Amino acid sequence: MGLIDFVKSAGENLLQRVSGGPEVNADGIVQAIQSHGLQVQNLQVGVQEDVATVAGTTETQTDKEKVVLVVGNTQGVARVNDELQVEPPKPETPPQPPSTYYEVVSGDSLSKIAKAHYGDAMKYPVIFEANKPMLTDPDKIYPGQVLRIPPL
Repeated sequence: MGLIDFVKSAGENLLQRVSGGPEVNADGIVQAIQSHGLQVQNLQVGVQEDVATVAGTTETQTDKEKVVLVVGNTQGVARVNDELQVEPPKPETPPQPPSTYYEVVSGDSLSKIAKAHYGDAMKYPVIFEANKPMLTDPDKIYPGQVLRIPPL
């Protein structure tokens, strides 16, 4: 939980024009979360200037992190106030450790990021899978995009 920084000018354009200027559309963010098939009970999204607040309950840590990425990788959002809760794991399911976040820079590839984080460029599918459905192709990442880097 807390504030997570993103690049305001990067990401999906969910802006709407309001009184002469662009404003991030909270309804558009909710639709983006739902379009990625992410389930959040009691989902609430609020936007104030360039800070988006997201609240609700997810079943897993992975779902929580993906929701934060969908919200943060929206043009016009510079920070995400993560107020999401994760349901307690069932007794037969071990708790998931949190991922780290990584901001893509010019010249990056998933294999380069995997080499830096895991010591093995061939582990790039781990990062790709961890960022589905936001990523649809391992060759299509862009500077400013924030990715989940799960622990191995």
